[in-house]
Amino acid sequence: MNNRSYLLFFVFLFFSLAVDAQKLQLTLRDIIQRSQDQSPSAKQAETVKENRYWQYRYFKTNYNPQLGLSGDVPSFSKDILATRQNDGSLIFQPRTQTNSNISFGLTQPLGLTGGTVYLLSDVYQFQDYERTTTQWTSNILRLSVFQPIFAFNSLKWQKRTEPIRFEESKREYVEQMEFISRTAVDRFFSVLDAQINLQIAQFNLANNDTIYQIEKGRFNIGTTSEDKLLQVELQLLRSRQDVAQASLDFENAILRLKTFIGLNDNQQVELAMPEVIPQFEIAVEQALTYAKQNRADFIAFERRRLEAERDVEQARKQRFQVNLSASYGLNNRGDYLSDVYANPNSLQRVNINFDMPILDWGRNKSRLQTALANQRLTDYVIAQDEVNFEQEIITQTKQFDMLLSSLEITKTADQVAQKRYEVAQNRYLIGKIDITNLNIALTEKDNAKRAYIGALESYWQAYYDLRRLTLYDFQENRLLYTPDVK
Repeated sequence: MNNRSYLLFFVFLFFSLAVDAQKLQLTLRDIIQRSQDQSPSAKQAETVKENRYWQYRYFKTNYNPQLGLSGDVPSFSKDILATRQNDGSLIFQPRTQTNSNISFGLTQPLGLTGGTVYLLSDVYQFQDYERTTTQWTSNILRLSVFQPIFAFNSLKWQKRTEPIRFEESKREYVEQMEFISRTAVDRFFSVLDAQINLQIAQFNLANNDTIYQIEKGRFNIGTTSEDKLLQVELQLLRSRQDVAQASLDFENAILRLKTFIGLNDNQQVELAMPEVIPQFEIAVEQALTYAKQNRADFIAFERRRLEAERDVEQARKQRFQVNLSASYGLNNRGDYLSDVYANPNSLQRVNINFDMPILDWGRNKSRLQTALANQRLTDYVIAQDEVNFEQEIITQTKQFDMLLSSLEITKTADQVAQKRYEVAQNRYLIGKIDITNLNIALTEKDNAKRAYIGALESYWQAYYDLRRLTLYDFQENRLLYTPDVK
């Protein structure tokens, strides 16, 4: 070999290694981790989680005192005003004036009773430019209470339901991340299945090309018929078509995977088959316990019952309204601002108003009976949902045990089918079997490989389904969600 041949050999070797180095080798765990870190679905789940956090923060402010400043500084008007006289006639007079006011106050909702307490201070100025007069008035300090009597207290019920709803949202986020993992498993095996099909097609193409050359040589020496040669040639053409279709399917699958995990389209990816299977047992009672402790759906049952009970109380207390309002404080008036705060007067107000229907043609009764019927319906639906909840866990747990056994069988079948094909191929080469029997062995080998990949996919799907349904990692014996300690 001359120097030029050596140079070409090393250049070819360098580029081959460079292409292999550019391929990104990814395992199933890598795909799942990437999907949770950078996929659009994970970012959406994170945004929903943040949104519900701020909704809960907003709810908590309903029980906190609110300090506010408001006013009109100034409110100016210049116009012609119609003034009615004692004899009924109208006089149109020019008006130029300002009205200015500012109010500073503290508002405290009362979650226990549903009322509100106000502590206010305000000042008001009126200035008439036509008459050159100025007046001031002020509520120097005013304490007011507004309290509905026998009314529905929304604050009390929100305090019972909203913490549960927020806890649901945190668990739903973990469940959504597990659902993303489950989807990543689907995308991973979609690519792996296409990758294996492409490898099978390429292997079959190489074998069929070899067989065609053998049959062609046998035909030339008269040891085989033209019919068998044409059969092999037709099989070779089909193999080329299979490779083209498998290549297209692989490209489509890899593109869907890259889109899902947010990977660069130009990055070449090669997947490793997840053949290392964690060995552990899952008891049905254990899975049910973790599901009831951790799942958002289970605590949602309690929230839905509370909401149905709340609606009944709201319907019952809408029959009439009685409101009490009272104020006590200091106020004054004067021509100057300083006059307002000198020798203030006492301010006292008490008011009770009511609104009670005399004849409503059964309106209140219908509203109450509707709420009661909805409560019973909610109880029935929740009872059925609880049964479905448990049944799903039981079914998935038993199916997982069955899939583990099925996986071992298909793995052995794949090895047996591969060995059988090797034996059949050797027997064909020495003329012990014909091309038909060889094709049967080839088909069984391919089907066994695909069945093994399918069993792997079903196993990992069931594994991540169980994680999502229980929020527990049975492989590492740890909770996927830990409630906040209060």
